[in-house]
Amino acid sequence: MMVTLALLVLGGLAAAVAPRVLTRADWPVREPVVALWVWQCVVAAVLLCCVLAMSLSAAEAWEAVRGNVFAPAPHGVVEAYALGAHSAWAAPLAITLASGAVWTAAMLTREVRGARARRRRRRAELRVRSPRLPGEVPGTERLVVLEGDRPDAWLLRGGPAPQLVITTGALRRLKGTQLDAVLAHEQGHARARHDWLLHCSSALAHGFPQVPVFAAFRDQVHHLVELAADDCASRRFGRLTTALALVELNEDRGVFGPCPAGASHLPGRVDRLLAPTPRLTAAHRLRLTAAAALVPFVPVLVTFVPGLSALR
Repeated sequence: MMVTLALLVLGGLAAAVAPRVLTRADWPVREPVVALWVWQCVVAAVLLCCVLAMSLSAAEAWEAVRGNVFAPAPHGVVEAYALGAHSAWAAPLAITLASGAVWTAAMLTREVRGARARRRRRRAELRVRSPRLPGEVPGTERLVVLEGDRPDAWLLRGGPAPQLVITTGALRRLKGTQLDAVLAHEQGHARARHDWLLHCSSALAHGFPQVPVFAAFRDQVHHLVELAADDCASRRFGRLTTALALVELNEDRGVFGPCPAGASHLPGRVDRLLAPTPRLTAAHRLRLTAAAALVPFVPVLVTFVPGLSALR
């Protein structure tokens, strides 16, 4: 039971401390891809703590589970975990953690199904507003232009290939390679599969609104994926072109005034493109990436310490 409690304490500390440390740091804005990786590793460690704690508590509560979990282990290893000493607490804890796992899966399923329904609805609306011409193969068009005075552009996922949908109002505003920058931005989202990150972060935040790490994970992912896509576009077409494209698409939405609508991140994104801060060195990025990759191994190490000590 001590290992189970240690895992729960470790997961709780990570869930409470990590959001404060990461949101106060200034390097995630400079390196959004690395920051996304760090956030994923932290959340994976928290979830892994819960899964391992659930497995150990279930093994302590029920003989059948214990036989499966410790089937290949020597008898001394099983004794090292002192299973059965706190069996009165083990079953409720295992059931609670298992319910959390089922709830997480349900929230993720709901999020994915909702996203698919929205995509189907938008594709149906697109077919009404922009019907296919005779002989046109469905899904082969890379760019779809819609009549509309409001400047707008978005990537429609699903189907044979992602499609960039843009309004004629946006075409009138975008100059030169600004349209290419918008396309590169959306393609950056598609190549990195940012939609799955958004689904997972939203599912965890909606499923467990009282857990600070999940709420911070959702908020930071929504911001960092946009920064990463901005960098993808700016590498190909320049920071000024990308910044101007953002301004032209969003100037009429009230996001650049003294009180940005909805506390938009767009002014900060434009400022970041126009006055970039130096990137971290390659060695620093490598150290951050490697350190984050080791974080999920901490709960695994805590779990196996008693068993490894018994084998010595």
